[in-house]
Amino acid sequence: MLEGGAYDGVRLKDVLQMSSGARWNEDYSDPESDINRWLHILSDGGSLDAFAAGRVRGFEPGAYNRYNTTDTHVLGMVVRGATGRSLTEYFREKLWDPLGAEADAFWVVDSTGAEVAGGGLNAILRDYAKLGELYRNGGVWKGRRLLSEAWVRASVTPDAPHLKPGSRPSSDHSLGYGFQWWVPNDTGAYCAIGVYNQFVCVDPGTRTVIAQTAAFRGYAADLRAESYRVGECLTLFRAIADA
Repeated sequence: MLEGGAYDGVRLKDVLQMSSGARWNEDYSDPESDINRWLHILSDGGSLDAFAAGRVRGFEPGAYNRYNTTDTHVLGMVVRGATGRSLTEYFREKLWDPLGAEADAFWVVDSTGAEVAGGGLNAILRDYAKLGELYRNGGVWKGRRLLSEAWVRASVTPDAPHLKPGSRPSSDHSLGYGFQWWVPNDTGAYCAIGVYNQFVCVDPGTRTVIAQTAAFRGYAADLRAESYRVGECLTLFRAIADA
C-alpha cells in the first residue's frame, strides 16, 4: 500500500527515528497543517493508512529528524502487515498481559477499524509507568525478559549526527531522538512525550521513572516554547530525579 509514496523503500530504522524524509507539518495551530488534516480523518471519517500512503518525499531518508505522527502510524501498518493481527491483539500478547496491567486500555480506531498508532492508546497512569519501568530494567519485567537488551539500548541511543541532542541544521528541534524515544541530553535519561504535556520519563542513573498525564489547554496554540512547556516539564523531572 505504501508503494510510490514517501515511504517507498525507506528503512524501518529511519521511520523509527522520525527520519523517514516524508514531508510533514506537525503545527497544531495551523488549521491546514498535516497533523490537523490527519486529525480530521478521525472526526470526519476515512483511512489513516491511505493518508500515510499519500505522503510525499521532503528530505532524503535518514538525513533529517522531523517529528511526524504518521511515521508512527506507518510502523503500526508494518506490524499489522507482518503479523496478520491487529495492533491491539499483538500489544496485549507481547506487553499488556505480561506486564500485569492494572486496568483495561483501549485504542482509538479510524472508520476502517485500524488503530491510530500515532497516538490513540489510552491507559491509566500507573500502567504507563510500567512501560517506563520495563525500559529502566533493560526490557525485563519481574524476572521475565519481554524486550531484548540490544533493542532497549538501541532505541534510546541517538546514533547519527541528525539525532543527537542540541541545536543542529539537520533537525527541527533540539532534543535527541532514538526509536520513538526522545533523548533530551547526554545524562542517559530518555522520555516518551505526548500532546498536552503527557510524559513517561526514565532516568536509569537515578533509578527513576516518572509518568505524567495532563490536559494543558494552551498546548501548541502557537509555536512559542511557552505553548509547549516541554522544557519546563523536563526541568522539573530532572530536579525530581536528582533529589
